[in-house]
Amino acid sequence: MNRFVDKCCRMLDGVMALALALMVVLVFGNVVLRYAFNSGIAVSEEMSRWLFVWLTFIGAVVAMKERGHLGTDMLVSRLGATGKRACLLLSQLAMLGVTWLLLKGSYVQMMINADTVAPVTGASMAIFYASGVFFSVPVGLMLLIDLWLTATGRISEDRLVMVQESEEAGQVDALYRGREAPSDRDSTPDSLRH
Repeated sequence: MNRFVDKCCRMLDGVMALALALMVVLVFGNVVLRYAFNSGIAVSEEMSRWLFVWLTFIGAVVAMKERGHLGTDMLVSRLGATGKRACLLLSQLAMLGVTWLLLKGSYVQMMINADTVAPVTGASMAIFYASGVFFSVPVGLMLLIDLWLTATGRISEDRLVMVQESEEAGQVDALYRGREAPSDRDSTPDSLRH
């Protein structure tokens, strides 16, 4: 199962790289054409906007798999295993609820706008709103699996904190606790350490 998810995420990484490259070409090409040749690519702005929205939602799926979404664990990290598990269950239920709302709302918007066409490309506006559906389905499945593992006690203790602090917050926390942050230890030469 993990291999399949990893392959899917690698594929999504490739799709994101392709979307980003296409956005750069469209926007940069349009700027050059406007200023140098007094013309432009008509679909550039619309396509770039759609690609940006899809890129955001695809990236959020990959970040969810890698537990890369930022959050704060100031309270949760100081709790015992039972407290961490309870907080994780509550947060997973809340995230499932929000994901369900996003899925439901995106699906409704997709159906409402299925016959509406974009002004420049003429493509169905349902493609735009499908990004929310695309995000909600895999994230909902990941959350359900994690919820099951948490509820049955099969999740390891190091995975009980589901968020990732920013690098700066980790360094401040490490200094507050009187030790060096792991990133500092790796990058500081031995001769400069105290």
